[in-house]
Amino acid sequence: MRHIERHKTHRIGWLRAAVLGANDGIVSTASLVLGVSAAGASSQSILIAGVAGLVAGAMSMAAGEYVSVSSQADTEHADLDRERKELAADPVHEQQELAAIYVGRGLDEGLASEVATQLMAHDALGAHGRDELGISETLTARPVQAALASAATFSVGAVLPLLVVLLVPVSVLMGAVAGSSLLFLALLGALAGRVGGASVLTAAVRVTFWGALAMALTAGVGALFGVAA
Repeated sequence: MRHIERHKTHRIGWLRAAVLGANDGIVSTASLVLGVSAAGASSQSILIAGVAGLVAGAMSMAAGEYVSVSSQADTEHADLDRERKELAADPVHEQQELAAIYVGRGLDEGLASEVATQLMAHDALGAHGRDELGISETLTARPVQAALASAATFSVGAVLPLLVVLLVPVSVLMGAVAGSSLLFLALLGALAGRVGGASVLTAAVRVTFWGALAMALTAGVGALFGVAA
């Protein structure tokens, strides 16, 4: 019977970007709403500030993810190009180098040499990229995917506090936004933990704690410098 293993590492790229985007969307928008609300702004002003924060945040997340992940991709491509040239210039040395890696991982020299020979005959650059440089298909940088995932999930996360602004009166707005946003963050953390195969409780507590801290600090700034009588 064939044994099928369902690992989670193939989700690392998009999951990281998605969790980061949604978390930032909830935290930054809720914090902005709380800060403006604590300063005594009207419901309309709070909503405008929140929408502006959503648009600016989504674009910032997309641009930031694209630039940072592109930098990672550029480094990976540069290393692979260098490795390609070294393979063409001195394949014997590169084979010995690969075999030494396998010896370091526990194979005896004869088996390590045989493995290196066969892998290089099949895909020399792929073998060196994976085992020497740590670059694999699963973990390789994907700038466009990261940018789109971050922008989309930021927008979804940011919409949640804005819905609360639309649905509740100003008199209870701060409590409603803070409470609902903490709930959203806990659910996000639990979902991320579940999808990533980690502890659901640990992930939920981690996300909620830092979100609560950010919202508390922003509300404090709004109250300190607010203009409300």
